Amino acid sequence: MKQHLTKELPFDLGANYKGQGTYSFRVWAPLCREVDLKLRTRQGDVLLPMLKDDEGYFWIETNRATAGMQYYYLLDKTRERPDPAARSLALSPHGPAEIVDPYSFTWTDHDWKGIQLSRAVFYEVHVGTFTPEGTFAAVSTKLPYLKSLGVNVLEIMPVARFPGERNWGYDGTGLFAVQPCYGGSEGLKALVDASHREGIAVCLDVVYNHLGPEGNYLREFGPYFTSRYHVPWGEAVNFDGWSSGPVRKFFVENARYWVREFHIDALRLDAVHAIYDFGARHILEEINAAVESEGERYGRKTFVVAESDLNDSRLIRPVDKGGYGLAAQWSDDFHHSVHTLLTKESTGYYRDFGSLQNLAKALTDGFVYDGIYSGVRNRCHGNVVKDLPTERLVVAIQNHDQVGNRALGDRFGSLLSFEARKLAATLLLLSPYTPLLFMGEEYGEQAPFQYFIDHEDAQLVQAVREGRQRDFLYFGWTSVSDPKAEQTFLSSRLDWTLPSQPSHKALLRLYQDLLRLRKKHLSAKRRIVRVIISDQFEPDSEAWLAAEYVVGRGQRFAAIYSFSSRPVTLTLPFLSADYRLLFTTDSVRYAGGQQEPLAAISGQIALAPMTAVFLSLQKGDK
Repeated sequence: MKQHLTKELPFDLGANYKGQGTYSFRVWAPLCREVDLKLRTRQGDVLLPMLKDDEGYFWIETNRATAGMQYYYLLDKTRERPDPAARSLALSPHGPAEIVDPYSFTWTDHDWKGIQLSRAVFYEVHVGTFTPEGTFAAVSTKLPYLKSLGVNVLEIMPVARFPGERNWGYDGTGLFAVQPCYGGSEGLKALVDASHREGIAVCLDVVYNHLGPEGNYLREFGPYFTSRYHVPWGEAVNFDGWSSGPVRKFFVENARYWVREFHIDALRLDAVHAIYDFGARHILEEINAAVESEGERYGRKTFVVAESDLNDSRLIRPVDKGGYGLAAQWSDDFHHSVHTLLTKESTGYYRDFGSLQNLAKALTDGFVYDGIYSGVRNRCHGNVVKDLPTERLVVAIQNHDQVGNRALGDRFGSLLSFEARKLAATLLLLSPYTPLLFMGEEYGEQAPFQYFIDHEDAQLVQAVREGRQRDFLYFGWTSVSDPKAEQTFLSSRLDWTLPSQPSHKALLRLYQDLLRLRKKHLSAKRRIVRVIISDQFEPDSEAWLAAEYVVGRGQRFAAIYSFSSRPVTLTLPFLSADYRLLFTTDSVRYAGGQQEPLAAISGQIALAPMTAVFLSLQKGDK
């Protein structure tokens, strides 16, 4: 059946079972003269010489290997190194690798077909801090909660093998091996299977722009990296230089691997602005095509989302229109516009934001910086994206980057008032774009989410400390949490007692109701066609914004947001008596003061301080 993993895997890197008790091993190592396979058997180590082909691949088939057996590659008779494509590195990123049977897990998601991006609501989690246990199994226990919240895409921060027991995951070195302290391969498969039973897709964050420094041996095998480009983490991956073909294959096959063997529905590609490829076919286009075709092979809808700070619509434009064809990309302009308005922060890259005009443009055009001048960059930045479907931009008011890359990892729960948090949530969940929630945001988690590592190399740890302190000077932040301290990790865990407390329960109810409203009214093709802001019409009033939507075949809605600290009464030209109130953040249901539904709107509306409302134009009106 399409949904089952076939016995003929279209994959030949690493250790693969060939049938009749035989395993094949294949590794690209053109920089080595010899490579031997070192098997750790019960009778002792067995050294088997591997053959080399013209492309620099070493390979062997043997009937002496079994599932669960450990192995190394011995490079030039001197260096034991783990398999770059190891499916398991249970003991350490430094090896040994472990042979894994990809057929051992029994899947139950045979009827799962995936979800449509236009209906997606992402929920980002870090496995280690989402629950007290910090495992895939513990995440599974929260799936009914996520379903009741209204989430249908679980986005998991990277799980590729990293050093130690605590890490964000962006320091991974074993790209095919799942972090054992989370539950390893079997644990991740069980989580995906359980998610699909709940109707929740799974998006996995992967890192193809660099590898972590500890346990990274790829440069000993071949020219995986290049000094032609520089990225913040060292040498860039060699996607377009000398002998880059097998490098590209390694990463493309990794993308296929997650779809094929783990039934992952989507990949989120980290920081693609740090991926350099000037070849005729960009590696992002190739990865996207591989993910889509692998999903089709098994009868599932799969897609790719990219993180980029380039504001470049080519990422998500169709290939026949000169783009790379990815399904969606993160757009930080929305976050920055909301964050600066509500926090009043203006340092670092926030200097380019902070006005109602920024937010208005983010709501209508997607990118604020779409080719206009950026003072932070001292140049023009970005290009136009507003002609593309709005669901192709993924937006957030909090995510691991925008929270965790603050000096103390402070969330909105400790930065903003309760009313401001409700306002921010409404801006996010009633936006025309695809929303992403960060774990705990929906009930107002107050614990920080800080940056943490567990490297063994003391010099590397010190370099990380100094690097983060240096980076934060850009924002004027001088007090920085210690990334190596275990307490930094422990203090970042969610507090699951909060959702039952009154104000947190009210905020959670607001998120649930907003997501139901979104599903009912904004799931079709949607766009904000007009925005009016206070300093355009009433310069003496405090800040407010009104947005008019067109959804599907012409149904109209309006959202009005008051950023004022006092009550305001607004007169808006497009409002009429045919508008009906669907939602207000000031309802007593959300710990507000509005007890009775507002009457029909006729050109004028009164709003309590820091309040948002959502209105529908009744059928039959224009």
